[in-house]
Amino acid sequence: MSDIPKIGITGLPNVGKTATLLKIVEKLEQDGFKVGGMITQSVLENGKRVGFRMKDWRTKSEVLFAHRQFDTKHKVEMDDGIYCVDVPKLESVGLPAVKGATQDPEVDVIIIDEVGKMEMHSDAFCQAVKDALDSDKPVIMTLHKKSRNPLLQDIRRRDDVRILEVTPVNKNLLPYKIEKLLQEKLEGSSSYSGYF
Repeated sequence: MSDIPKIGITGLPNVGKTATLLKIVEKLEQDGFKVGGMITQSVLENGKRVGFRMKDWRTKSEVLFAHRQFDTKHKVEMDDGIYCVDVPKLESVGLPAVKGATQDPEVDVIIIDEVGKMEMHSDAFCQAVKDALDSDKPVIMTLHKKSRNPLLQDIRRRDDVRILEVTPVNKNLLPYKIEKLLQEKLEGSSSYSGYF
């Protein structure tokens, strides 16, 4: 089993997976680490979710890649309705964000938020996720809890990926637990020493 932390954060919809990831990223950056990858954010109108944006963490470029009103063949049923996914838009930000974080020697930790139903419509994005997991860098990702997608099943079966579930009870403590896991693995590496 690899000593490089590969962590999957899972949980029910709206439990706080992205918020947990962002708390970890904030701490990593405070400690001097360079973080790369992408995050997914809900788009709200009048308090109701209507779509999703994807943001490259390093470049801050972002794109609206899924919306209730898009006219695309790729449709995903979520708990609150059906969203249409624009795969070229997803790939325009998601691919360079994940590939860049994997290949850039400046990036210490890769984040992928999220590996879920919408992202699975892009074979290229799925391959970028696999490449990130096969890299020699720590990866923290959020995972859709119930999806039976082959990529998600492969990730859950990997020996080197530790899956942790966010719940309403542990969501305040989980970021610290994950930071500790990273700390234990990374402080032994000479390139990371001194940050923790």
